[in-house]
Amino acid sequence: MAATIAAAVTGRRTLHVDDGIAVPAEAGCVVTVAFEGRYVWSFQPGRDSRGGVVAWPAALRPRLRGVTRLTLADPADGRVHLDEEVAFGSGSDRLDLADAHGHPLAVNKVGNLTRVFGETDGAVRVEILRATARVLDDLCEHGGVGAFLSYGCLLGAVREGRMIGTDCDADVCYLSDRRSPAEVILESYRLERVMRARGWGTVRMSGGDFKVLIKLADGRTVYVDVFVGFTVGETFYLLGNRSGRLPREAVVPTTTIRLEGVELAAPADPEAVLGFVYGPHWRVPDPAFKFTDPPDGVRRLDGWLRGTREALPEWNLLFRTRGDELPRKGSAFATWVRHRVHRGDVVAELGCGLGRDAAYFARHGHPVLAYDISPDARSHTAKRLRRVHRRGGAESVVRRLVLDELRTVAVTGAEIALSAERRHLYARRLVDVVGDEARRNLWRLARTALDGGDGSLFLELAAEGPLPARPEGLSRRLDPDQVVAEIEAAGGHVLHRHLGIGRDLFDEPDPWTCRLQVTWRKP
Repeated sequence: MAATIAAAVTGRRTLHVDDGIAVPAEAGCVVTVAFEGRYVWSFQPGRDSRGGVVAWPAALRPRLRGVTRLTLADPADGRVHLDEEVAFGSGSDRLDLADAHGHPLAVNKVGNLTRVFGETDGAVRVEILRATARVLDDLCEHGGVGAFLSYGCLLGAVREGRMIGTDCDADVCYLSDRRSPAEVILESYRLERVMRARGWGTVRMSGGDFKVLIKLADGRTVYVDVFVGFTVGETFYLLGNRSGRLPREAVVPTTTIRLEGVELAAPADPEAVLGFVYGPHWRVPDPAFKFTDPPDGVRRLDGWLRGTREALPEWNLLFRTRGDELPRKGSAFATWVRHRVHRGDVVAELGCGLGRDAAYFARHGHPVLAYDISPDARSHTAKRLRRVHRRGGAESVVRRLVLDELRTVAVTGAEIALSAERRHLYARRLVDVVGDEARRNLWRLARTALDGGDGSLFLELAAEGPLPARPEGLSRRLDPDQVVAEIEAAGGHVLHRHLGIGRDLFDEPDPWTCRLQVTWRKP
């Protein structure tokens, strides 16, 4: 796992992958990183270094295997700090940083490994922009809102007349006249229904934004994010996470702007909007730019329009990079649960991950409702369940569930309650990876789904014990007494409780594991 970085960079030692990149002494405000002459990532030494070293992005680390030409450069003046062959690990093959279609990948502004516009053919960029123009037209003509280009595409259009090379998607916004968060949410869902009726695929992100899917001729799918902007009092809020003063006349009536030859709707005063979004230095290119959002505005937008998704990128990354390490057969807890329910009972798994237990229940004749927040998890689980069904397993469906989002929780609880007379909830290693509010919403969901029926909620969680236990990474250990107290306060009744040795996410031994069987049936 060693990456040999020349003395021209460190002057002293050989770095390892976990160390990252030593900051060149002559580095400016921003450093770009390239493999084989292709852009990969940017960082700000003053912001991102620790002890003079900048760590490799989490999404990139699993791909650092083999030999490549590493270039460190200053994007402002083109000065090159390093341009040499380096070796990651012990392999001698060339490092492969490409997707399944052979397209080069880079780390985007939110830390994901993806294909950026700088490595996208000009004809494909035009294809994306023409589709974005159709999205804007549909939002205006059929949705009845003043939608316009925003964020990176607007910045590229005003500053350079072309798409920013380090960007990877298109963003549009619309100005809402609604004054309460509830009305803003209702309008956003209405617009999503309009777009679906127009034939677009969509993915809901929060109460105030959703993605429109664009299928490209080269087989790739890109997204157009549709964000709401609205005013409360004297403050203008724009998903995601911008807030402050912006006069209405800077936004509407909309005008037009050309980007790589394509005409698109734009805000009335693009420069004022860009100053609001990026700050006073928006004209200066910064491929390592990160937003610094007002904490009060972030807190209000989180409370009004969405449940927090702070760990979602980490779960998606785990499923993408370590999914082959996760066990495939049903867990011991699933076997334990199966012997406590009747064959043919519906099992609703909350937090299904890659579907090992959902598939196990389906193979044993249980119709399965599988829920997860992660799109990577849902996609993998859906494929697995389809294979099980083709081989004679029970029918199953896969749904999105965000436990921090009360709307989703209410819909999910009602869906499960109506699914069958005999139904159960199953959640293995879920309550210990979500926050306090999500856990309280889980009890609300269980009460809705199970109240008046014969079914149970089966829980397994990493428990606190009398001796230290190995850290759980994305999870934390909970006091079983606290969990039971919360359940009872929500009207649940614990039928069975067991504390003992169990297995973690990777089926490694866990000395403190708690199993609970809970019912909302009157005792």
